[in-house]
Amino acid sequence: MHEVKAVVVKAKDEAPVVETILVPDPGPGEALVDILTCGVCQTDMHYQVGGVSDDFPFLLGHEATGRVAAIGEGVTDIAVGDEVILNWRAVCGQCRACHRGEPWYCFDTLNATQKMTLQDGTPLEPALGIGAFAEKTLVAAGQCTRIPGGALEPQQRAAVGLLGCGVTAGLGAVLNTGAVKRGESVAVIGCGGVGTAAIAGAQLGGATRIIAVDLDDEKLATAESFGATHKVNSKEKDPVEAIREITGGHGADLVIDAVGIAPTFRQAFEARDLAGRMVLVGVPNPGTVTDIDLAEVFSHGGSIKSAWYGDTLPERDFPMFVDQYRLGRLDLDSFVSERITMDDVQSAFEKMKQGRVLRSVVEVGE
Repeated sequence: MHEVKAVVVKAKDEAPVVETILVPDPGPGEALVDILTCGVCQTDMHYQVGGVSDDFPFLLGHEATGRVAAIGEGVTDIAVGDEVILNWRAVCGQCRACHRGEPWYCFDTLNATQKMTLQDGTPLEPALGIGAFAEKTLVAAGQCTRIPGGALEPQQRAAVGLLGCGVTAGLGAVLNTGAVKRGESVAVIGCGGVGTAAIAGAQLGGATRIIAVDLDDEKLATAESFGATHKVNSKEKDPVEAIREITGGHGADLVIDAVGIAPTFRQAFEARDLAGRMVLVGVPNPGTVTDIDLAEVFSHGGSIKSAWYGDTLPERDFPMFVDQYRLGRLDLDSFVSERITMDDVQSAFEKMKQGRVLRSVVEVGE
């Protein structure tokens, strides 16, 4: 059993606190990981306010890089000393999705069987089955994706760890769910961390007109630095009309809603070209509803999809994204707005709510 420092939320709406927790040695199929870096994601804040479940206390953090410290019986894909990105889609290989050859939809993803606990024995619920605002965490071995090409430079770990969730969600929404093609037009509504990653994904996928839509000029400027060819401030101009104007009056081939509220969903629906695609990657709050005439759905054609984790298969996509990063084609470093300690997580939440950062990253180990 390992006593380590970690960031815990004990009750709904309480501030996260740094506590000593107990982490067991890995059992069969599990891995013990020394955490190096972990990004602060919107999902962590959803856990804090009870937006994911009421299973408090939560061990926060999930966008992480780490080094494998120990492995359990039967683990063969990773070894002690490997540097890894942690993921929350360790596929089971047995569910309906896996059996039909679509493991990126896996309906029964794997997590560690043993529980990490507070010092008094209270079981912790790790965020997305990971819990990486901690010096060590216990995960299913399949949640560890080995970083290709050898160990990263220490300053690169913060950026690469962000592939564990938000950045990959945005990249995957365009490249996987939206299936962007070279020469297409892509509009992204909402230029926070996920939306900005979608902009980067559109550039990586070869889109020629990449339209960033947001209410904030600073976010639009950041989107431009990641590859946006056009910017629309939706406080000043109707985004649907602006997207149509930029695309010759037709609408975009692919529109990404990276916000997840009723008005942006409607904007994304209407800003598509005929037979265009729309992807919802912004996570709506429970109870969010919108009214769309089914005749409009039929007459417009195309597709409306939601992106679960950007339809990402970590063992397939993480190595490719890391390679693109090493080649200088995917600027992950610019997603890191600040480097902080575990004591600064609540402050990072406040900055995120104010739109002042793409990602704050907790640096934990060496």
